[in-house]
Amino acid sequence: MSGEMSPNGKRSGPGSSPELRASHADRDRVVDVLRIAAGDGLLTADELDERLEAALSARTLSELAGLTADLPVAATPAGGAVAGGVVPKDVVRIDHVFSGAVKRTGRWVLPRRLELAVSWCDVTLDFTEAVITQDTLQIDVAMTGKTLTLVTGPGVEIDADELTRIHCPLKHRPTRTAPDGTPVRLRVELVGQKAHGSVVVRPPRRGFRQWLLRRSSSRPAGD
Repeated sequence: MSGEMSPNGKRSGPGSSPELRASHADRDRVVDVLRIAAGDGLLTADELDERLEAALSARTLSELAGLTADLPVAATPAGGAVAGGVVPKDVVRIDHVFSGAVKRTGRWVLPRRLELAVSWCDVTLDFTEAVITQDTLQIDVAMTGKTLTLVTGPGVEIDADELTRIHCPLKHRPTRTAPDGTPVRLRVELVGQKAHGSVVVRPPRRGFRQWLLRRSSSRPAGD
């Protein structure tokens, strides 16, 4: 079959160049396809990690095409839908007072804006597998007590400069293994006020297998 495979899984015309440069949007589309494929059981965790790193550092469309060539075509409908046909909500509001912990983890779809109206409840927002719908997410914070935890990953940047913190330290633990030159895929802007408790920005925790690999690699030869 002639033609190169484009990042969304479709083949381009015979006259297109396979060495066209990839944009941030091209990389983002491939990352979304890979994450959805992993969620559907088409990729293992190791395969996902390997392909995500390759996608974030890819320079050409042909490099990106190889990462999705063995996956089903993922439709990206017009009108603001993202991979999988999901349309993001304009605003999502979370109201919790003296209740259980609030968690958004796994493959959750990021809205265009998120409002947190929370008192004395821990909140965890994990962006490592989230479906990213735009390059900036504003979170309006009106939170008292407990901990607001933001779990990041390669290409996810947290900006807390406009967040007013009252007796609330900010603990920022940088991502450990982000490839050099990783483009910013998502900028999370925190605005509003967080009183008491703390704000924690951290990378995802290593699984047991990753811990074993790191431990074995750090041992001197011959032990």
